[in-house]
Amino acid sequence: MNCEEIIRHLRSLANPANVAGMARYGINPHNTLGVSMPVLRALAKQTGKNHGLALKLWQSGVHEARILACLIDDPQRVTDRQMERWVADLDSWDVCDQCCSNLFDKPSYARRKAAEWSVREEEFVRRAGFVLMAALAVHDKTAKDSVFEAFFPMIKAGSTDERNFVKKAVNWALRQIGKRNRRLNTLARATAEEMKTLNSGSARWVASAALRELTGSTVTDRLARTTREAREAQGVPGRRGKRE
Repeated sequence: MNCEEIIRHLRSLANPANVAGMARYGINPHNTLGVSMPVLRALAKQTGKNHGLALKLWQSGVHEARILACLIDDPQRVTDRQMERWVADLDSWDVCDQCCSNLFDKPSYARRKAAEWSVREEEFVRRAGFVLMAALAVHDKTAKDSVFEAFFPMIKAGSTDERNFVKKAVNWALRQIGKRNRRLNTLARATAEEMKTLNSGSARWVASAALRELTGSTVTDRLARTTREAREAQGVPGRRGKRE
């Protein structure tokens, strides 16, 4: 299907009740059709990667078409200029998050964009910076700890932003980085403790919410297990001189 056919198909699936429900969760109802993510993912699979089509779908301004564009675009063809155009168009947290998690985290300059956007004033651009940090923490398997250590001062600075969509993204970034390994968990927890001392209700909320997860048994047990497994795979002895 071409762009016009896809837009017609999406409009045929419009569900006003879904749009109303999405609005209650803070999703911008403007140009929104209420088509579910499973439907969009199935359509993306059917369409396949198509950079040119993605550009046209984004240009349409239709909420679901923009999410579909994020799903089908070819990361190898995404340029710095395109990322700047798209991030400037963001007007809803879900499109922001889909872009960062499915597309923006893949180009080689994603780390730089995360840093640059995290200090921009526009609400959804700043959110994109921190969501991109969270996405990189999950998806960039080869990145060294130093990549994420560099994000901690930005996360601390961003934590004082009282805007709901920003502070939730800051919290997300801190939690995802802190779940990457034991060393980053320790550093993330230390950053959260520093944030608790700031004269900011937002910073204290971000810190407390992050610490609840980062110090919980689900995260700490998993990190301990993965650390132990990694040491055993390398033949590294345990603390008592034998494998743990």
